[in-house]
Amino acid sequence: MNQSKEFVSKNSGRQESIITENLDARAMLDAALLSEGVKILPITPSPLLPADLTEIESEDWGKTAQQASAQNWRWAGAWAEDRGSDLAMNACLEKEGRYLILRTYLPPDEPSLPSHAPYYWAADRAERHIRDLFGIRFIDHPDPKRWIRHQAWDENAYPLRKNFPADGQPPPSTPPDSNYPFLKAHGASVYEIPVGPVHAGIIEPGHFRFQAVGETILHLEERLGYVHKGIEKIAEGRDPLGLVKLAGRVSGDTPIGHSWTACMAMERAAKVEIPLRAAYIRGILAERERVINHLWDLAALCNDVGFAAGYYQFGRLRELWLRENRALFGHRLMMNTLVPGGVSVDVPPDAAGRMQDSTASLRRELDELLPILDANSSLEDRFLTTGVLSGELASALGALGYLGRASGQRFDVRRDVPYSPYESLKVRVPVEVQGDVASRFWVRYKELRAALRLIEQMLAGLPSGDLVSEWRTPKEGAEGFGAVEGWRGEILCYVRFGAGGRISRYYPRDPSVINWPALEKLVLGNIVPDFPVCNKSVNGSYSGHDL
Repeated sequence: MNQSKEFVSKNSGRQESIITENLDARAMLDAALLSEGVKILPITPSPLLPADLTEIESEDWGKTAQQASAQNWRWAGAWAEDRGSDLAMNACLEKEGRYLILRTYLPPDEPSLPSHAPYYWAADRAERHIRDLFGIRFIDHPDPKRWIRHQAWDENAYPLRKNFPADGQPPPSTPPDSNYPFLKAHGASVYEIPVGPVHAGIIEPGHFRFQAVGETILHLEERLGYVHKGIEKIAEGRDPLGLVKLAGRVSGDTPIGHSWTACMAMERAAKVEIPLRAAYIRGILAERERVINHLWDLAALCNDVGFAAGYYQFGRLRELWLRENRALFGHRLMMNTLVPGGVSVDVPPDAAGRMQDSTASLRRELDELLPILDANSSLEDRFLTTGVLSGELASALGALGYLGRASGQRFDVRRDVPYSPYESLKVRVPVEVQGDVASRFWVRYKELRAALRLIEQMLAGLPSGDLVSEWRTPKEGAEGFGAVEGWRGEILCYVRFGAGGRISRYYPRDPSVINWPALEKLVLGNIVPDFPVCNKSVNGSYSGHDL
């Protein structure tokens, strides 16, 4: 850190300038921080637009979170970075469509910071992830258990430090992670149910430890990290195209969402503006990704309660779109269709016509399915009042996407922090308020219909022009921030470039990182047999979480 920087003190002229009758969210937070003696240094212009960037001193890290929480800023993510002489720690907040990134600097030897977790539930696992991989200790963190660190490396080895090799230092054999300190069951008639980490189906590994009385769930504790792949580490040294390909594999069901966010962050760092036609094509691909995943989730929710007809019909419709993806874009999941500066695929008139036809056809089929779903008593019996996540709890957790919107949370990046092409489109954001499995089912259904309307808008308004802009190699140290509304919700990305236009730091935050803890809360008081449908209604990505 440059020690010559002067931080803004509470007695400076800035405090007087921001205390006005009509303060926006950022100015109100600044005023509160300055009144508490927090020294802040707003970086102007921000290198992370559309996010603001403010540097604070490390001892004020916890106090800043306390003030932000009191003003209802949402905690959206955190990442650290080894810069050689120091460690940079970042946290992203959001309020009223405005992102704010807090940054502080720590010495690499025995670094520590006040924890944000006492003020934000969402900070719990993110800070444990950072502690395991960077060695930063978070003071007053409510849960000191390791998280990503299973048994794959020594206690004092930190894989995201620059001196740790990408291929690791694997021991001859990795001992089983059998002594993780789960909460123990106590009391008369209380028993414990371990589920996973290896499951009977084809889902990725994750461990769920229940305490129950009879069939009623008293407590659930998740243990994830079994598919940790070292994404953040193996991103280092890649060129921009290599990073986009890696980003598309952060979570296999979200290649467009993560690729777009990585492209956005790199393009902002490089000051590259993509062609408008490329932005529209990215939007079409993203909405098609939303459609195929919502169709599959609707199918799986029907399957989990034994409604085979719904499972077959939604699965059939998804398969038709997957085959069309393969025919039009070369891949069923549309991987490798985004490149830095634009897209690698076009939508010629015949492809646009085919997609317009398939969109109209899917809408007709959904119209036929709607009364069947609405009148099915088995769906109603299993979905209504099951797995309720209250609006208050969803807000406290920062729940995203369909999970949050089923509990009254209205945030959607496409509408609230608009980016091309959504800034010129009418984005409808369906919201339910009951917060149960039924609400999460119907929000998906409504989002599916809204995606079809967006696809039609983009196909109708698809401009002519280039597919990709010329790439400009960013300067060493250039950094960028991206935010995209993926099909699960808000996806964030931070990128910093090193020498020669290579990636020095890449951090993707999948919405599952925020949403997984909600499952532990919404199953309480439900019966054990309802856990599968509760779990599917959240449908967190193991891979997107574990990085």
